[in-house]
Amino acid sequence: MAARLRPLALRLLALTFPLVARGFSDETLEKAAKSEGYCSRILRAQGTRREGYNEFSLRVEGDPEFYKPGNSYRVTLSAATPAYFRGFTLIALKEGKEGDKEEDHAGTFQIIDEEETQFMSNCPVAVTESTPRRRTRIQVFWTAPPTGTGCVILKASIVQKRIIYFQDEGSLTKRICEQDSASEGVTDKPILDCCACGTAKYRLTFYGNWSEKTHPKDFPRRTNHWSAIIGSSHSKNYILWEYGGYASEGVKQVAELGSPVKMEEEIRQQSDEVLTVIKAKAQWPAWQPLNVRAAPSAEFSVDRHRHLMSFLTMLGPSPDWNVGLSAEDLCTKDCGWVQKVVQDLIPWDAGTDSGVTYESPNKPTVPQEKIRPLTSLDHPQSPFYDPEGGSIKLVARVVIERIARKGEQCNIVPDNIDDIVADLAPEEKEEDDTPETCIYSNWSPWSACSSSTCEKGKRMRQRMLKAQLDLSVPCPDTQDFQPCMGPGCSDEDGSTCMMSDWITWSPCSVSCGMGTRSRERYVKQFPEDGSMCKVPTEETEKCIVNEECSPSSCLVTEWGEWDECSASCGTGMKRRHRMIKMTPADGSMCKAETTEAEKCMMPECHTIPCLLSPWSEWSDCSVTCGKGMRTRQRMLKSAAELGDCNEELEQAEKCMLPECPIDCELTEWSQWSECNTSCGKGHMIRTRMIKIEPQFGGTACPETVQRTKCRVRKCLRGPGMEKRRWKEAREKRRSEQAKKNIDNEQYPVCRLKPWTAWTECSALCGGGIQERYMMVKKRSKSTQFTSCKDKKELRACNVHPC
Repeated sequence: MAARLRPLALRLLALTFPLVARGFSDETLEKAAKSEGYCSRILRAQGTRREGYNEFSLRVEGDPEFYKPGNSYRVTLSAATPAYFRGFTLIALKEGKEGDKEEDHAGTFQIIDEEETQFMSNCPVAVTESTPRRRTRIQVFWTAPPTGTGCVILKASIVQKRIIYFQDEGSLTKRICEQDSASEGVTDKPILDCCACGTAKYRLTFYGNWSEKTHPKDFPRRTNHWSAIIGSSHSKNYILWEYGGYASEGVKQVAELGSPVKMEEEIRQQSDEVLTVIKAKAQWPAWQPLNVRAAPSAEFSVDRHRHLMSFLTMLGPSPDWNVGLSAEDLCTKDCGWVQKVVQDLIPWDAGTDSGVTYESPNKPTVPQEKIRPLTSLDHPQSPFYDPEGGSIKLVARVVIERIARKGEQCNIVPDNIDDIVADLAPEEKEEDDTPETCIYSNWSPWSACSSSTCEKGKRMRQRMLKAQLDLSVPCPDTQDFQPCMGPGCSDEDGSTCMMSDWITWSPCSVSCGMGTRSRERYVKQFPEDGSMCKVPTEETEKCIVNEECSPSSCLVTEWGEWDECSASCGTGMKRRHRMIKMTPADGSMCKAETTEAEKCMMPECHTIPCLLSPWSEWSDCSVTCGKGMRTRQRMLKSAAELGDCNEELEQAEKCMLPECPIDCELTEWSQWSECNTSCGKGHMIRTRMIKIEPQFGGTACPETVQRTKCRVRKCLRGPGMEKRRWKEAREKRRSEQAKKNIDNEQYPVCRLKPWTAWTECSALCGGGIQERYMMVKKRSKSTQFTSCKDKKELRACNVHPC
């Protein structure tokens, strides 16, 4: 078992030198690997080579000939079906270097999937497999080196069973050179033309994997979603977005606002370079089980001129984070059409906003930065942050499958899927997969088909959820849709050709005046009797663009496709748009309408009660101690247009945590008392009172009594002296009383009552205070005697220790 778990890199070494290594033990090989530069050892290895054998390939996304310093590129190592590989090594070198020095290596790799790839322990600049097993594809990001590096060689080795493929040329080696500053604005997307024939139709399916379970840090519970998908199939002359490029205004609005409107306008302005606009609905919330909500999908077509596809969707809420594909080439080098593409996606930054968390406030990036993939070391507050620099967990996967081809094909290698006539699986029999814990009413009858012609329409039926016995088991939708056609066009008629949907109308043949446009569809199934289909597969109609073609007229594009109906049942509205290509030469205003709306009719609505999700868990209490509030939410799952729902979607309740600590509070210090002796040394005290006792672990009370020394005149010796001092004190009191009497006679309007008795001592021991008051007997109304106020005296008491 120990030998089986030994790193595959070591077995690669043994396989590379079979004659030499055969006479050594595993321990000897381990010592050899550690004692010699392993990176150079990899590069000197020469395994089996087969001329012209291309079952394995190394590809840099977009097949660029040049790299931009500092830009990131997706690198894919793949095996063509039915081949596979168990292990691999991937390394990047400066051209002409041997690789035995650290400075010989160029750029840095970034791991995308830790379960598939890791950095090699003996050669940290190289990437290898995480576990030895069968695989057909791996992906990593490679960040290009700084300016002045020159050309770079990306090299890969493959281990399949006990055969090593390591090539200095061919499909496992890629040479890519630094882009000159003079060609800074030139795109490094593929420049080769597609040699495939006919057209092909594909289905894009988007599987989101971003949820609180997979990405728990700061996950936005209430507002998480994917924005509407927007993209197109296009030619090499048009780029929607790319790593290292700058986001257009359309990309910016998708990235920051989740709005595809501007992006669609930009795509339609490139009408000659675009074949199909790709659109799919937004997803609220971002993730739900597939048995609750189907993954969003969209169909599109490609041809020899427009053989690339790109799309993007915003991860929301976020500053400007998205996922998507850029210029994915669906044309093969063998002049055929790719059968299937599966890409795992990590988020990328559009470079227009500098926020670092999902819900960061708007903070525009000035100047705008280039588009780049997010990493786990971008910012400590980032939800993807990992102090060890690990890979970002995947947030989505996109699957692109070929579903049909049309026209004469010219692929060199035969295609093992015959989908020129039919590629769609037969319709499955209807099975009831409703969980036993979901109690429904019976299905309503099917509504009338939304199409009265042989155009494809849909019909709907509904049912009511009566009870959900187990809230942990989701219940399927209460609506069911089915494709249909008008009377006499049934798919079930064996003598009828089954046709695909019409592909989007081609652009008008002229940009001014009257021209023609066409669209096409495919035969999905021929009649059972073997007869030929007589249903037309192409349709042509006249089109008028800009009726007035004078210099003073306003030039506009063709109308775009109609948006989906605003209602899922009953009557709604649908809209379509067009763009102004050129304003009148005389400077006048363009009066052409750019938006057109009309009513649309969907199947009849049936009243359905509110369908709500289970309540979420209660949130944390709003305070850390004492009394606070907590909330919980649930979501409306039934379509809003089916009727108003008055059920509450959020609840709040009080919550109680352990009492908050209460600290001790004291009054201010009193005045110092008189010295406790009439002569010699003594002391004075001052006190303060406790206003609030400490509770629940609050800060304890400090001292409430302070003493300080005092010194009065020296004491005179002898009994005569004591008698004289007593006599002097008596005379002093008489003098003060006489002065008060004079004051009362001089100001008869300010008279005071006698002093009250002293209050009880505030403490039994340790020092307290006593108070007494002299109240005004008669107060003058004249402002001349405002100093006539009540008086208060304090003295210390019970100063003996407790």
